[in-house]
Amino acid sequence: QVQLVESGGGLVQAGGSLRLSCAASGRSIRTYTMGWFRQVPGKEREFVGAISYIGDSSYFTDSVRGRFAISRDNAKNVVYLRMNSLKPEDTAVYYCAAAYIGKLVGGSFDYWGQGTQVTVSS
Repeated sequence: QVQLVESGGGLVQAGGSLRLSCAASGRSIRTYTMGWFRQVPGKEREFVGAISYIGDSSYFTDSVRGRFAISRDNAKNVVYLRMNSLKPEDTAVYYCAAAYIGKLVGGSFDYWGQGTQVTVSS
């Protein structure tokens, strides 16, 4: 089992930046592809981006590509989502997820965190 806890969410003005953290426990994330998702009330959960378990590649949905970045520190068992140039439409609950030797795109995730709220004001 992998437990995931997100942190770093909050209120930020449009154009600002936030860094979310996802702390894992229970197992090392070295063999897990790590993803970030977001959800707005009344809408389906949306894939934001993911980083391969090797850490050599990442992929993002079109709406955040060029503004968001994912990094991982396997020694600390932590994954980060750096969000720049935030827009009001980025407002959502952000979730971290882990997939054992998972696909970077289109795969399923095995473990999920509880989420952290990000609110971007205009």
